[in-house]
Amino acid sequence: MEKDFFGFPLVPINEAEERLKAKATRGIAYFSMEFGLAPSFYNTFKPGAKVSPLNISTGHEVFSNMKDMDYYHLLPVKNLIDLPIYSGGLGVLAGDALKSSADLGLPLAGIGILWHKGYFHQKFWFRSGGQIPEETTWDPDSYPGLIRLKPTVEITLSGQKLILNLWKYYVFSYDRKKVVPLILLDANTDENPEYFRELTDQLYRSTNNWIKIAQRMILGIGGVKALDTLGYSIATYHLNEGHAAFAAVEKREGTFSYTCHTPVEAGHDRFDLQELEAALGKDGTDFIRKYGRDEKHHNLANLTVLALNRSGKANTVSKKHNDVTHLQFPNHKTKIDNVTNGVHTFTWISEPISNLLKKYKEKIGDWEANPKLLLKTEYLKNDPEFRKELWQAHLKNKEHLAKLLKHWFFEKDVFTIAWARRIAIYKRPGLLLEETSHLIDIAKKYGPLQIVIAGKAHPADVPASLHMDQMLEKINFLNGERKYLRICFLENYDTSFARFLTGSVDVWLNNPLPPFEASGTSGMKAIVNGVLQLSTLDGWIVEAADKNIGKIFGYTPKEGEIGQETNLRLKEDSKELYKNLDDLVHLYYGTAEGKISLNESGWIDMMINCISQAGVFNTHRMIEEYNEKIWESSKQP
Repeated sequence: MEKDFFGFPLVPINEAEERLKAKATRGIAYFSMEFGLAPSFYNTFKPGAKVSPLNISTGHEVFSNMKDMDYYHLLPVKNLIDLPIYSGGLGVLAGDALKSSADLGLPLAGIGILWHKGYFHQKFWFRSGGQIPEETTWDPDSYPGLIRLKPTVEITLSGQKLILNLWKYYVFSYDRKKVVPLILLDANTDENPEYFRELTDQLYRSTNNWIKIAQRMILGIGGVKALDTLGYSIATYHLNEGHAAFAAVEKREGTFSYTCHTPVEAGHDRFDLQELEAALGKDGTDFIRKYGRDEKHHNLANLTVLALNRSGKANTVSKKHNDVTHLQFPNHKTKIDNVTNGVHTFTWISEPISNLLKKYKEKIGDWEANPKLLLKTEYLKNDPEFRKELWQAHLKNKEHLAKLLKHWFFEKDVFTIAWARRIAIYKRPGLLLEETSHLIDIAKKYGPLQIVIAGKAHPADVPASLHMDQMLEKINFLNGERKYLRICFLENYDTSFARFLTGSVDVWLNNPLPPFEASGTSGMKAIVNGVLQLSTLDGWIVEAADKNIGKIFGYTPKEGEIGQETNLRLKEDSKELYKNLDDLVHLYYGTAEGKISLNESGWIDMMINCISQAGVFNTHRMIEEYNEKIWESSKQP
């Protein structure tokens, strides 16, 4: 008999399984198209056998304004890859939600898809700049902690039988005393024809609508069948985005709840009803005709509308997003509440900052058991020793970044700013590079600047890819300015880079066009580590605008207006960006060079405010709110 599960205790697994199968349990099923779990560095399982080389990450390249360095050097990274079943923020949010559900001991199971080719592997085209998407290749059978189950489930797709394998991965709490299971569906089995087997190859494959419909059927319909097959007692089926809305077609009498993550039109799945009927069948499509017709185009099914109509409770992911969603879906505003996103504190906090906060636990409280207690960090603002140690912990984090990018001449004492997230037009990734002469002027005035950029553009998003090409071209043209500017664009951004960067830069740049960023969570990862924010007034930042966690700039729409996604306002907002960046660089060098004492520095004040606000913007608080406001039926007797 096994004594452990890949080096982790078996007892929490047995307890979680027994609880989910008990008839008295009112369990929660959390459906998501993607899950970013960050097992490369957080709760990493011990390999059960030799890990395939396909599951080891090596050879990351850099595109910089120091081309000779790019040619001769790779980043010294060699670690277990993250489970490649996510693309970006939505997936990482889902992964963090599972972790906090485990921390809180909820009877919850995650439902997702095992993507055999992941999202995509990003390579840079160094000759002229640009992104080349490559297929991800990995080996599920040798991935630590991932196990193939014996049962299978069957759904009907386009009148044919589709067999789905089931995999399981256990998500442990931070103290490894509790756990939630994640069930992953997989069409890659010999029993299926080749064109069916490929359906769980690539996340967000958008070759045609039939594939998109099929993938959503696998998640929603297959997911419900998987839960029934495993004997889990589920009271609430939670749909993380509309991708899983077909679960409501399969479980018509079930209790559903729904989270909308986007105000962007392209984020709401719409399908022609005739196309849908060819894949789903007449009965299921008639159900959607009744509950899921698009409110403007009656020949289309709208999965957001379906999810809203079939859910007793729905929520948005920030207060600003709630306002926008009420404008977009006024017929449903009475059922749409808000639960602002958060991040999993233990995944994203750096070791130096964690060690510092543990040292002050007597004054803060047991923030590990309850991350909301980080709010009390504010009371340490007048403690000279804490201020000094916070600065030292921050410099230790920056030492790690300087070591990683030593071939690109990064230094721990130089002002460093990062922009890193999914590349989409409304996020305006190139705003910082709009007028690079202003960056040079700031550097000449106060001291050199180090800039780190990272992110992927979806291969089918041509405008975003072109925007990225323009950014790389501008970086290339700054080759002669390395004395003042050192700019590195990191290839193949993932959760391991996210944790590294959110802890080791001075300022986190977030400049979406309001109000199209529903929440944004990358900045939440940064504030856990005392990293200042430079942001437009959108998403979660609206709720922290008066907390002095950095600088806020740029355009905001009038009350009650959504505005145009295509009017990016680059010229006017870049001017505001450079003005606020000038203030921050001035304050940073004044503090770093001792011209302003640490006891009097506004920079240290803002760092402490950031960590304090991490007591609000965490998934511990978020999941508690879900359980109280959205999953009411899941409260245990």
